[in-house]
Amino acid sequence: MSTHDNLPKADGNEDNKTEILDVKSGVENLKSVTPEISKEPGEISSEPTKKIEEENFSENPDTPVNSQIIDIVEKVNIPVSTNNNDLVSIKEESDTDSSFKNIDQIQDQMDEAVAEDSEDESTMERHNIEKKDYHAMNKEELIKELKELIKNEKIQAIKEHVEEIKNEFNEKFDEEVEQKKDEFLNDGGDIIDFYYSTPIKKEFNSVYFDYKEKRNAYYQNLKKDLQENLKKRLELIEELKGLLNVDENINTTYNHFKDIQERWRNAGAIPRDKYNTVWNTYHHHTENFYDFLHLNREFRDLDFKHNLEQKLKIIERATELAQETDVNRSFRELQLLHKMWKEDLGPVEKEYREPIWEKFSALTRQIHENRQNYFKDLDKVYENNLKVKQEIIAKITEVAASNTKNHSGWQQKIKEIETLRNTFFNAGKVPSNINEQTWSEFKTAVREFNRNKNSFYKGLKKDQFDNLNKKMELIQIAEDNKNSDDFATVTPLMKKIQSDWKKIGHVPRKDSDKIWKRFKDACNFYFDRVHAEKNEINKEEEASLEKKQAHIEELKKLKLSGDPKIDLATIKENIVVWKTLGRVPYKNKNIEDTYNSILDELFQELNLSRKETEIIKYENKLNTLSNQTDDRALQNEQNFIRKKIDEVKGEIRQLENNLQFFKHAKDDNPLVRDVQKNIQKYRENLEVWKAKLKKIKQL
Repeated sequence: MSTHDNLPKADGNEDNKTEILDVKSGVENLKSVTPEISKEPGEISSEPTKKIEEENFSENPDTPVNSQIIDIVEKVNIPVSTNNNDLVSIKEESDTDSSFKNIDQIQDQMDEAVAEDSEDESTMERHNIEKKDYHAMNKEELIKELKELIKNEKIQAIKEHVEEIKNEFNEKFDEEVEQKKDEFLNDGGDIIDFYYSTPIKKEFNSVYFDYKEKRNAYYQNLKKDLQENLKKRLELIEELKGLLNVDENINTTYNHFKDIQERWRNAGAIPRDKYNTVWNTYHHHTENFYDFLHLNREFRDLDFKHNLEQKLKIIERATELAQETDVNRSFRELQLLHKMWKEDLGPVEKEYREPIWEKFSALTRQIHENRQNYFKDLDKVYENNLKVKQEIIAKITEVAASNTKNHSGWQQKIKEIETLRNTFFNAGKVPSNINEQTWSEFKTAVREFNRNKNSFYKGLKKDQFDNLNKKMELIQIAEDNKNSDDFATVTPLMKKIQSDWKKIGHVPRKDSDKIWKRFKDACNFYFDRVHAEKNEINKEEEASLEKKQAHIEELKKLKLSGDPKIDLATIKENIVVWKTLGRVPYKNKNIEDTYNSILDELFQELNLSRKETEIIKYENKLNTLSNQTDDRALQNEQNFIRKKIDEVKGEIRQLENNLQFFKHAKDDNPLVRDVQKNIQKYRENLEVWKAKLKKIKQL
């Protein structure tokens, strides 16, 4: 696998001193080499090399290869030096430029990042995994997200995501534990006996344990692979060293060297702590081989030309990345470029080494500064989030300190605190250096509220036990009457105790569900029986409706004989039959009005007085009222009649008073006659209402 695909992180030089690995003695046996070392990582030169190159490049610089290289360098605007004095001048100018003051520190950070990823190349994939706002998620959502990561992503690439999910889950669960602990202690419990766990906590522990098991298994296998790859690379270094002592055709030796390079690229990752040493050793012996190639300059110059072309392409890409708005993506790609520069490419001609490295380093610094500026802007967002969270904490503290003396008030405060808690969790991240303090202040404020709340409800316990006794009495009434068939009496009673239940108030939490179930079951049992009874009644009422509709049709066809007595008896017999037909559904009660209107037409043919007609029809209405199960219907009718009697008497008195204004008028005066006529009409109505009252009293 080529390092173009998966790139470890580059190493840097420290104090112009590079550790070279003595392969024969093993990785642990290191010796310090202090020849002249280029600042470019991996490009190590020695005095013999310097001398050879000075001799070689003192020849005509206008050779075809050198001309092509100069053209390539000019494309990216890199100054070309043809002697070492120019190189020294460039270096001095670079050192005086303030933009390069921190380049060594930046390069060290880049080297460290590349070295970390080099141990396990697949961990680079973690940058492509979306990191969501775990702080705003609840515990259920966090577990779901953890499961999705383990299922869909590589186990070695999700460490940062998993740890952040774990921290958020534990913080939320710890807050819940503190609240339950306060409630437990306020209920009189002993702290030694307190234990709290939930199914969701157990589920999280199980999922997290599964993650740890898979991760450990992965790295156990990786450790074996790293050691095997290290062994291969050490063997390749030995093979590279041996090329200098082989007596063979230079073309054969060069092809052997290229084969070693290809096998080196595909040798795989090695342990992180051996990475820089092994690579520096490899590059040191690569340099020695290029020194050896001075006998055949053509091969060396072709390699130098190829390496320069590729490194200039890297510089071009770095220039584009310096303008990239997605600073995190550009930084990750910069790591890949550094890895390619170090691992895939060899040295270039000496006159170009310093300029192209300075150019690449300057771009590295610019990309790094872009990233730092991005995080500064992000810090401002975090600072604003901190202000929001501090305001929320202050509001929680204020709510906790307010004095509330009733249950409804505390319920309102509980809702308010819950809203503030959700707002806090959705407010976003705060600066990491104050995150723990902010979280602690939040928990303290919420805990203080819970203590005050629990203290209030502890004082309500006596009332709750009294309420429990009252509700137990209602349960007893419900259970004693649930089998009763006296629906007229028991139904109002059952409705009353249901209303009383709602008014009593809270009972101890441990008893609440249990007693409610008993009460509800007894009431439901009774009303199920009532509904079943009503269903039977409804069937009967539907049948009565059909009969009454048929009876009305027959009444419409009735022909009177002309004898008032016989006809009156016929009508009364018809009314008696009507009374026996039973009740109709409430929605069809207007059938009574239909029947009475037909009776009115028949009574008109008999020339009966209005009072007689009204009483006969009223008897039919009374029959309907008396058939209802609720006595209140008759009582309401009686109250209605009494009210009507009082109204009619009032009207008569008013009219008689009005006659006093006409006491000197003649009896044939039209106004006097109208008043007297109205008085007579109201007196007839009064007699009818009195007769109706007498009838209803007889029931």
